[in-house]
Amino acid sequence: QVQLVESGGGSVQAGGSLRLSCAASGRTFSIIAMGWFRQAPGKEREFVGAIRWSGSSTYYADSVKGRFTISKDNAKNTVDLQMNSLKPEDTAVYYCASSQRYSRYYDSNSYDYWGQGTQVTVSS
Repeated sequence: QVQLVESGGGSVQAGGSLRLSCAASGRTFSIIAMGWFRQAPGKEREFVGAIRWSGSSTYYADSVKGRFTISKDNAKNTVDLQMNSLKPEDTAVYYCASSQRYSRYYDSNSYDYWGQGTQVTVSS
């Protein structure tokens, strides 16, 4: 199994920045890709971005492209989500997830393990 723990959520004003971190432990050798998803109240969980476990490739949802950046710290086995120019519509619970495949990275069903989520609130 893989254990994932997110940290770094909080409240910020519009235009501000937050950095989320996802620490992976356990059978990390089985991870091929990591994804970030978010879920706002009353909405479905949506894809934010993904990164290969090697750190070689990243993908982003159009809604966050140019504002969010995913990176991986190989030494710490963490995947970070740097969020800049935050908007009120970015308010959601953010989840990291791990996958043993790198296909349909935008599909939550492709992921095997999930963190507990961390709240991000952006006020106008």
